[in-house]
Amino acid sequence: MALIQSLKLVLAPPHPAGKPFIIGGAAVAVIGGLILGPWLFWLGAAFTAFCLYFFRDPERVTPTRPVIVAPADGRVVSVAPAVPPSELGLGAEPRWRVAIFLSVADVHVNRAPADGTITRIAYRPGKFINASLDKASEDNERNALAMKLTNGQDIAVVQIAGLIARRILCDVREGDSIGAGERFGIIRFGSRTDLYLPHGVQPLVAEHQLMIGGETVIAELPPPAVVHATSGAEMGSAL
Repeated sequence: MALIQSLKLVLAPPHPAGKPFIIGGAAVAVIGGLILGPWLFWLGAAFTAFCLYFFRDPERVTPTRPVIVAPADGRVVSVAPAVPPSELGLGAEPRWRVAIFLSVADVHVNRAPADGTITRIAYRPGKFINASLDKASEDNERNALAMKLTNGQDIAVVQIAGLIARRILCDVREGDSIGAGERFGIIRFGSRTDLYLPHGVQPLVAEHQLMIGGETVIAELPPPAVVHATSGAEMGSAL
């Protein structure tokens, strides 16, 4: 059973973003091999196989209870309070941030962490330093998304380019509704995805833990009634 699951993961159909690379590699293998010789065929075949593996897009089973799931596959490199990107307009108060590093061996499709509506998308150019470093959150090229969850809380997901990644793709627009675990984009060839939790929500994961995008539970969400009651109490105390 484990072998079958592993084969399904490796042989999963590719994400549409990978098709130009796969077709190009196959063309080099066939046409170049016929013209220039076997070495170009094997080079093109190896590149095609790598792209098929890198752009694989397996199906995932997302929990149906109110939780926040991992927006990407990979390894958690940081769990710490941080201020969301200023371009999202979510304020300057720190909240828990879970940073996930994606190596070239990980599935690179990004998935929505919870049910909600995209309220803001902001792209910012930047550097391409190693995405496993903490400063990559601030210095690297990124595409940040803010979401309003169905319970009224907000959350942020940031796609961050890495040392090799040079292309961030985002398939949603402001105002789109999206369900937990649904695909919203992909980062090509190594990257990082940062998740900023709602205020008052505690992460359930730890550094070095492996994530499965759309499946691994990162935090539990309070029901809407609790969120509204807490917000009302905070407003009353402020007045």
